Amino acid sequence: MTPRSRGGPPTGKVARGGERRRTVSARAESEARRAIVAVCRRLYERGLIAGQDGNVSVRLADGRVLVTPAGLSKVDVTPASLVALAPEGTPLGGGAGKPSSEVGMHLRIYARRRDVMAVVHAHPPTATGFAVAGEDFLTGVLPEIIYSVGGVPLVPYAAPGTPDLADALEPFLAAHDAYLLANHGATAVGPSLAVAHQRMESLEHAARIVLTARLLGRVNALSADQVNALVASRETAAAGQFDAGARRARRREGSA
Repeated sequence: MTPRSRGGPPTGKVARGGERRRTVSARAESEARRAIVAVCRRLYERGLIAGQDGNVSVRLADGRVLVTPAGLSKVDVTPASLVALAPEGTPLGGGAGKPSSEVGMHLRIYARRRDVMAVVHAHPPTATGFAVAGEDFLTGVLPEIIYSVGGVPLVPYAAPGTPDLADALEPFLAAHDAYLLANHGATAVGPSLAVAHQRMESLEHAARIVLTARLLGRVNALSADQVNALVASRETAAAGQFDAGARRARRREGSA
């Protein structure tokens, strides 16, 4: 008969359950590392970052955070070079060195938004140009940007890599999924790395379209009713994504 620990399940079952959890966790971490590397390269290839610009992170199911290292060009990032952190930011070993100097912004977002599982920060040229000009993307112009990204506020300037940046961003976190950082760049968040990255690309694409319209002499905004209908659809879709994510998490816990 399988021995039992006092008041608990068979010890053999506990051991097998723990082994399964470790296997699932290791597989998820490996996939997340590869995904971060792929996003870093896409950001570089599409001209949304240059040199050491930008940083990318993913929150794992156990709360740990994987983030790109400081001082390394994103095109040179490898799965092994990513830095693992505890939820409060304590390094957990591994990686090529220190985490990105702007990891405090990432950690603040994760602390305030339990629905966010990935953060992408970049310096998309046209969108950043709007940030340098002191302009936001809160006016409803493009249906695709309203639905997939939502309104994009302009966050007041704060020095990159300092706690002031997270403080400046905080008032905007609850109501938005992408942010223009004055005289700095842009940040996008999402329930997955794919969504966060798509929002960053969509923001830059929208900035180019709006700039082109201005050069042609006119930007036609959508009506309030049209914007409200798109916002309502977006909120319904976001609620569905959150519920689906919660169900996946419960299934993972049940299989462990």
